[in-house]
Amino acid sequence: MRRALPITLLLLASLAVGACTGGATASQSLAGPSLAPSTAPSAAASVEPSASPDSCAKDSLNLPAAGKLKIGTDNPAYPPYFDIPEAGAATPWELGDPTDGKGFEGAFAYALAEKLGFAKEDVSWVVVPFDNSFAPGTKPFDIDINQVSYTAERAQAVDLSDGYYTLNQSIVALKANGLASVTSIAGMAGFKFGAQVGTTSLDTINNEIAPAAKALVYSSNDDAIAALKAKQIDGLVVDLPTAFYVTAAQVENSVIVGQFPAPTTGDAEHFSVVLAKGSPLTACVNTAIAALKGDGTLDTITKEWLSDKASAPVLQP
Repeated sequence: MRRALPITLLLLASLAVGACTGGATASQSLAGPSLAPSTAPSAAASVEPSASPDSCAKDSLNLPAAGKLKIGTDNPAYPPYFDIPEAGAATPWELGDPTDGKGFEGAFAYALAEKLGFAKEDVSWVVVPFDNSFAPGTKPFDIDINQVSYTAERAQAVDLSDGYYTLNQSIVALKANGLASVTSIAGMAGFKFGAQVGTTSLDTINNEIAPAAKALVYSSNDDAIAALKAKQIDGLVVDLPTAFYVTAAQVENSVIVGQFPAPTTGDAEHFSVVLAKGSPLTACVNTAIAALKGDGTLDTITKEWLSDKASAPVLQP
């Protein structure tokens, strides 16, 4: 998928908008000899994190601009992946501003850069249209962070890192519907749900929610959205990035009721950092991602920007 769905026009009106386990902080660089790659599991790893700390020291990295890290992303930079700057702030970026280190991918980008040994002033950003990021050819960036899902086809043209975000399912409801105030999966059994045929969203209804009423199945997501608008269903189940788009741009007076815990299977769909094919930086990026997972930084960033600030709480059993 693109960004699960194209999160395009994700805030036509301004959208306002994991648990910290302690340990090392993001400011610890991979250049330090005491930092070992984390053994925390990584969703569908595409390249093993095998780089040594010395080879990942900033001065050892063979980058076009020595000591500088150039990060690509698309423009507009959509919330909640990049945060809306304060009113009156001058910026060439539309909607979100990657340079302020806020929003899920903005915060992740700078945390990743710090693990690689780069201070914030050593990081620059370049506009890269989404489809161009994983197309074959020379890249204008060192890394690209832009909700790019890992696929085997894309991995033939570029390097795709281990996952930094696993797509999980969520529920969208109209604000006036009683489902909107439910906080537990068990409390949803009495509501009617719908999803597109053949999707993991439909599996979530049948296997996770297991409602009393049989799920309504639609040939397309647009049909399922129409059913929600027409109040034929109480809840629409879609992946979380799609839910951001649905509530911001497609269904007025709708809310994200909550998100399910992220799947842990090795083949779960995930976002990857994009690098040029054969980039010497790829193994270092994977080691840095493993470290961010191992010390709890990535969980903290995910919770702050994709749960708390985005009003998408994790559903309780």
